[in-house]
Amino acid sequence: MTELTDRQRQVRDFIESQQAAGKPIPTLRDITRHFRFRSTRAAADHVQALVRKGALSRQPGKARSLRVLSPLQPFRRPVVDIPIYGSIPAGLAEDRRQEAQGCVSIDIETLGLKPTPRTFALEVSGDSMIGKCILEGDLVVLEHGMSPRNGDVVAALIDNESTLKTFVVERGKPYLKAENPKYPKLTPAQELVIQGVMVALIRKRK
Repeated sequence: MTELTDRQRQVRDFIESQQAAGKPIPTLRDITRHFRFRSTRAAADHVQALVRKGALSRQPGKARSLRVLSPLQPFRRPVVDIPIYGSIPAGLAEDRRQEAQGCVSIDIETLGLKPTPRTFALEVSGDSMIGKCILEGDLVVLEHGMSPRNGDVVAALIDNESTLKTFVVERGKPYLKAENPKYPKLTPAQELVIQGVMVALIRKRK
């Protein structure tokens, strides 16, 4: 935001105080009266300068449409909500039913994501993926329907049990690898279904 003059700052603060108090947004006449300007022209000049400098926004043709903008407003990124479908074991595979637990809001540009209707998140339980810095309580963001590449972290159903592991293909045969030496690799006896490929990791504050 461009530096404001003292008077522009006072005008912005007056509008902000009215806005914060839930009072009607001041018109040019209100601003003129409050600051004892000789005419509404002076108030209009200050408001135009504040809009130009990014401190205010307004809708043309509406008398009470002035809004004070945060200095961070130009830097805010698009945010989307990703659904969280229960938890995923990062340990031994478990037969666990997934239930929706809400959603997580993420800054897609910062994470470099392009979410689709198939993007979802799961909460991690267990310590089998600590070698990839995936810890218990983390949220893994996954893309359903994406074909995994060798070395991708995936949420998978292996013989009808769910788990979070690294997808590995060796000699043409896939298996799931833990990133903790105390856990064995998992080779499907019958079926391996990839439910999602990890595209981001979110760590909750503790």
